[in-house]
Amino acid sequence: MIQDFTEYKKVVGNELIAKIFKKARYIYGRHIVNINSTYFGGGVAQMLTSLILALNDVGIDIGWRILYGTPDFFGVTKKFHNALQGDNIHLTPIKKKIYTEGSAYFSVYTHLKHDAVIIHDPQPLPLIHCYKKEQPWIWRCHIDLSNPNKKLWDYLKTFLLRYDVIIVSHENYIKKDLPIEQRIIYPAINPLSSKNKTLSKNDIDKYLKKFEIPMDKPLITQVSRFDKWKDPLRVMEVFTKVKKKIDCRLVLCGSMATDDPEGMEIYDKVSEAASEFDKNDIILITAEHDILVNILQNVSKVVIQNSIKEGFGLVVSEALWKGTPVVATNVGGIPLQVQDEKSGFLVDPEDVERMAKKVVYLLENEDKAKEMGKKEKNM
Repeated sequence: MIQDFTEYKKVVGNELIAKIFKKARYIYGRHIVNINSTYFGGGVAQMLTSLILALNDVGIDIGWRILYGTPDFFGVTKKFHNALQGDNIHLTPIKKKIYTEGSAYFSVYTHLKHDAVIIHDPQPLPLIHCYKKEQPWIWRCHIDLSNPNKKLWDYLKTFLLRYDVIIVSHENYIKKDLPIEQRIIYPAINPLSSKNKTLSKNDIDKYLKKFEIPMDKPLITQVSRFDKWKDPLRVMEVFTKVKKKIDCRLVLCGSMATDDPEGMEIYDKVSEAASEFDKNDIILITAEHDILVNILQNVSKVVIQNSIKEGFGLVVSEALWKGTPVVATNVGGIPLQVQDEKSGFLVDPEDVERMAKKVVYLLENEDKAKEMGKKEKNM
């Protein structure tokens, strides 16, 4: 059953729901389309899933298209994604050709007669070159733009200058060298989704058994794609230090997005490193399963988010919503969600020692952990 938008009154109250319906009247009859590069895996797809359903119920005609591409195309766009977050890149003519051809082929099969077009992240960015522009085009960037590779950024600006508005997730991502209107919109979780709704004890027990997750030891969990920017290998270093103090178990749960060709490579490295530990000390999960994520964030004693770069990191808000203490790196949008020493702990990236100490502290001080969890849930 498609969720009724008015159900959100349980979370935000009647006044805000009525205000949203009132504002929606100004764009009744308008046809809006979102375009990104994957239907599942990662926060963008999850946000779009909730947003599309909610806005259509409000009365806005809004749709969603997926940019499909070849392995070569997604190999290039992954390099672009990494370079936008500060990596080096050898920006060759062949990479540019593969990049723009992905949009050109897509445009032949997809006709955009909409009243507005919203493009998500760099993969479909060149699409604006492939159509006669008859409507507003918006670029919604979900990644960390604080320090992009200059060569790539200069190249992407040739497309961005054609856009009407750019939306980012943090004030640090506003680009002063781009003479385009830029706005900040913070991402948000869907509290009524299967990933965040309240579950019964029977459901929790059933799924823990199904995925063979024993509860004889405290769980520490990181929920993130297997991506170098989420740094799962360093999470294992943290776990090694924590385990010397407290016998516990680490769960690394991450989906494989179809537009991320590096995911399996990172997973293989993590799997090899995990083999050095005792059986079941580290549990790796690649299932795209919202209820399982919900359960892990509920039953874990501590949730870690060890990102090196992070556009926003909604998995942090998901854990906070469930009242679970979070120890996370002080990067990107994470500090917008966690108040250090009050509703969680923030540490510098790569500070394995401090992260391990904060995890141990929460495991050894259950009352303090519960107190922080209550503060988080009331944020």
